[in-house]
Amino acid sequence: MAQFTVTGDVDPFLHISLASGEKIYCESNAMVMMEDTLELKGKMTGGLGGALMRRLANDESFFQQHIEAVRGAGDCLLSPTLPGAIQVLDVGETHYMVSDGAFVAADHSVNLNVRTQGVGSALFGQTGGFFICEASGRGKLAVSGFGSSFVLDVEPGKDMIIDNAHVVAWDSRLHHEISVTTRQGGGLLGQLVNSVTSGEGMVLKFSGKGKVVICSRNRENFLSWLLKGMPANR
Repeated sequence: MAQFTVTGDVDPFLHISLASGEKIYCESNAMVMMEDTLELKGKMTGGLGGALMRRLANDESFFQQHIEAVRGAGDCLLSPTLPGAIQVLDVGETHYMVSDGAFVAADHSVNLNVRTQGVGSALFGQTGGFFICEASGRGKLAVSGFGSSFVLDVEPGKDMIIDNAHVVAWDSRLHHEISVTTRQGGGLLGQLVNSVTSGEGMVLKFSGKGKVVICSRNRENFLSWLLKGMPANR
């Protein structure tokens, strides 16, 4: 399988080394540099239906870049759209759910499929409503969030409550529940008021055993801050 290495401390590159015949796929426009032994093609991964579902579910590009070592071994450098850290995950016995815009690249043997989720989970604001992407198969998966990243280990009896805008990816075996607040009781109206006054928004409670990748920055809050600072909005 291809070798995935994160290189650089600030806004890092994803460095991928491919042996002859190996191939990977990545988000559109992720390729920064590649050696001339590699070949790049734009393809609809999974056909028209799969590409359309991923576009609706995770706001990924309709066409993805496929890079193959057709003329011998070679290296390439990839970069995510947003400035932020990259995490490389091992897909195999563990499958991962991937939030909107978090996918960077994967081994060709890793499948990025769309599956449906229940009404409660569909309200999770960063995951495409009733549809969400799941990485299965076997190989490396690279994901990225906005800002720094951190990997949390959820253990039985040690539930984690996380702001949904900071979740990048998580072990598909984990159970998650959505809430508008961390406050218990008080009814829906009280929870909504507390959510607004605390600035907390939607949160997720993860339980079970598995990993959750989170990022330090909230993309929507940052965009709102930028817009407020523009001359036309002052």
